[in-house]
Amino acid sequence: MGRQDSGPHGSGRQDFDAVVIGTGAGGAPLLARLAQAGLRVLALEAGEAHPPEAMPTDERAQAGLFWRDERLSAGANPLPFGNNNSGCGVGGSTLHYTAYVPRPQPDDFHLRRTFGVGEDWPLAFSKLEGYFDELEGFLGVSGPATYPWGPPRRQGYAHPPLPLNGAAQLMQRGAEAVGLRTSPAPNAALSRPQEQEGYGLRPACTNRGFCQAGCSVGAKASMDVTFLPLATRHGAEIRAGCFVTDLERRGDRVTGVVYRQGGQERRVRAGAVFLAAGAIETPRLLLRLGLANSSGQVGRNFMAHVGTQLWGQVEEEVRPHKGIPGALISEDTHRPEGADFAGGYLVQSIGVMPVTYASQFARGTGTWGAALTSHMRGYRHTAGINVLGDCLPQPGNFLELSDEPDGRGLPKPRIHFSWGENERRMNAHATRLMTDLWTAAGASGLWTLERSAHVIGTARMGRDPRRSVVRPDGRAHDLENLYISDNSTFPSALSVNPALTIMALSLRTADGFLAARRKGESACDRGALEQT
Repeated sequence: MGRQDSGPHGSGRQDFDAVVIGTGAGGAPLLARLAQAGLRVLALEAGEAHPPEAMPTDERAQAGLFWRDERLSAGANPLPFGNNNSGCGVGGSTLHYTAYVPRPQPDDFHLRRTFGVGEDWPLAFSKLEGYFDELEGFLGVSGPATYPWGPPRRQGYAHPPLPLNGAAQLMQRGAEAVGLRTSPAPNAALSRPQEQEGYGLRPACTNRGFCQAGCSVGAKASMDVTFLPLATRHGAEIRAGCFVTDLERRGDRVTGVVYRQGGQERRVRAGAVFLAAGAIETPRLLLRLGLANSSGQVGRNFMAHVGTQLWGQVEEEVRPHKGIPGALISEDTHRPEGADFAGGYLVQSIGVMPVTYASQFARGTGTWGAALTSHMRGYRHTAGINVLGDCLPQPGNFLELSDEPDGRGLPKPRIHFSWGENERRMNAHATRLMTDLWTAAGASGLWTLERSAHVIGTARMGRDPRRSVVRPDGRAHDLENLYISDNSTFPSALSVNPALTIMALSLRTADGFLAARRKGESACDRGALEQT
């Protein structure tokens, strides 16, 4: 903890080498890395702590894990933000993610070079490969001995794959019939116990299946049982219930962070600030403060994965709430032969909790009342698959500040989102494939839920400060000591779930920052802090 100092508004004021805003996949890894290097670091989290033992097997209780402040949606394919996938709590969105952690493939990073559309990343897959290796070991990723897609691995997964649940077994059967290869999926959940530095023994997954409601045993590698205990063991401080409202500046430097906690305004001074609040709250703060936006790209280039689901019912009992939700994967569709679209997608089996499924079926089919009740009698025989596909940045997809205030008196964000022709073609291709596969698996009464998944790309990285918000190392072009470390920096959506890549970028940003600091090139050295 830093030195106490008197400050305005009757609050204590402290000095830290670095302040991290957000404790999810983007904030927690770098917090741990900086603390391990001996820096005085503080993390501010808007939500509260949710220890594993407090996670009930109850979908309604999971509401506290999600960001509940209202967000406004617009566009032809507006995102349903009533239950958005941003997290709220110590651990961020990893508290309720399903632990699906496939790696991106090398060609994901250069869509424009390959297809002439989209945006290339300013760094190659090789720059992140070592971090993927490190993360898969540290998190305890369970997966197959040999993964069929992508470049050869320098090391295998830390643990054997988790058991295939009912939906995964059906997908395996249907995929074999249509000639699609499958593999047990890489999941950041333990198939056998693992000792976790700073936390203790994490037990193996119990196949409870309520991963999106929070893991009750600590088997899932959320940040609260992995990187955050490691960070606090090395001296980091985490403050929950802290909503950041302002960044104090002097010239091209951030000098402090202002936040509200328990109804009081507080301040800390910071040698450097790492903004890891996600692809909505990060640009929302920057737009409100008028920061890091000389390019005009803050809030632009919003993307969300094509994530259409296909559901059906079979004669055998599936029990769709049991087991790790995404147990089986196929990446044969990464670059489909003869496709009329750029990029690609993966196919995965999905588990689902009963209330979630009921709301999806009602929303997707317009079925309510007695008809919905009748359909839900077949819940235990229900199974689903879905795709996770790339998304191109479009000028019409962006985040802006609305003129409608939230409960804090701050403008609510409004997100404009519409599928482009590329997303529509990819979705049509994927829906045909899933229909053939699920029919071959013996499912009937098929219905689709067209949807988008994840929020990506509103403060993208790049080498040209006229077209991007941050450099490849995550540092803002406009400010010497402000870094962004979350999914807002992605130049393209990638054709896999984002969590593993967010963590890899987080560690890379921390390592780059520490290397520059050691060379005396960083703007966050102790002498600079004392001048604020």
